[in-house]
Amino acid sequence: MSDSIAIDAKGLTKRFGSLTAVQDVNLQIPEAAIYGFLGPNGSGKSTTIRMLCGLLTPSAGEVQVLGFRVPGQAEEIKRHIGYMTQKFSLYEDLTVEENLRFLAAVYGLPRRDLKQRIDRALEEYWLTEQRKQFAGTMSGGQKQRLALAGATLHRPRLLILDEPTSAVDPQSRRDFWDILFALVEQGTTVLVSSHYMDEAERCHNLAILDRGRLVAEGRPRDLIRDINAGVVEIETATPRAARDCLEATDGVQSVAQLGTRLHALTDKAVEDPAGLIRRALKQADIDSEVESVTANLEDVFVAATRLNRHGGSAAHA
Repeated sequence: MSDSIAIDAKGLTKRFGSLTAVQDVNLQIPEAAIYGFLGPNGSGKSTTIRMLCGLLTPSAGEVQVLGFRVPGQAEEIKRHIGYMTQKFSLYEDLTVEENLRFLAAVYGLPRRDLKQRIDRALEEYWLTEQRKQFAGTMSGGQKQRLALAGATLHRPRLLILDEPTSAVDPQSRRDFWDILFALVEQGTTVLVSSHYMDEAERCHNLAILDRGRLVAEGRPRDLIRDINAGVVEIETATPRAARDCLEATDGVQSVAQLGTRLHALTDKAVEDPAGLIRRALKQADIDSEVESVTANLEDVFVAATRLNRHGGSAAHA
């Protein structure tokens, strides 16, 4: 991962009439790294990404992308960016090769090395056997690789992926991420939004957005280490009763059921999270085994978004 900055955003804000979709977001995204946006629908992920690549004009704030200003130099930025949307956006009635040739023309790539570049893309993205296949007849994973081949055909310095793996199987998602890490090794900066916690954990750095605000930012392992909550697991034969009890207990932020186990978050100020849980369940005459455990990224997400919705500020690691 490089020390150079690919994207520098200060006070990034976007309003649509009376709706503020993104509010006062500050970002510094390093070159040659995978930077992830994690958040629910409506959190501002896509709006932020579209501002960063010059497709939307910010209502307020300053942004530099690859040394270019947004919105003043948006057209220059677009020449250095690859963009892949959630929905497959290529032509389904064209073959794989025809789609890549069309994109090469859009990018203005020189004709002299076009065949070599397309051949290489087909090989790199495991599409050589599908060269003459119509895109509309391909599987979800194949379409995904074709879209990525098209987005990187002009060798962009910055690759932006807006929820790219929402419609593919787990193996295709894993293969897709292997490709992303290979691109980063070649110097590409990757900005990706996702709903998936396992994908977020793969990112070098991560921003968690909620209701248009940046509520946590840092390396996934640092966010997990510095979570603003205690994390406790409860084993019990009566999980529903235990959950009802804990949700009514002061100092307990949230409770989630995982089979016969419960996973609870407590306020950071609670000195003995497991002790709080044990006492509450004992008073309710509920048998249980309770232990403090290491947080996961979902815990970080729940704690950060809950803090935001109760008037807290963003956490950084």
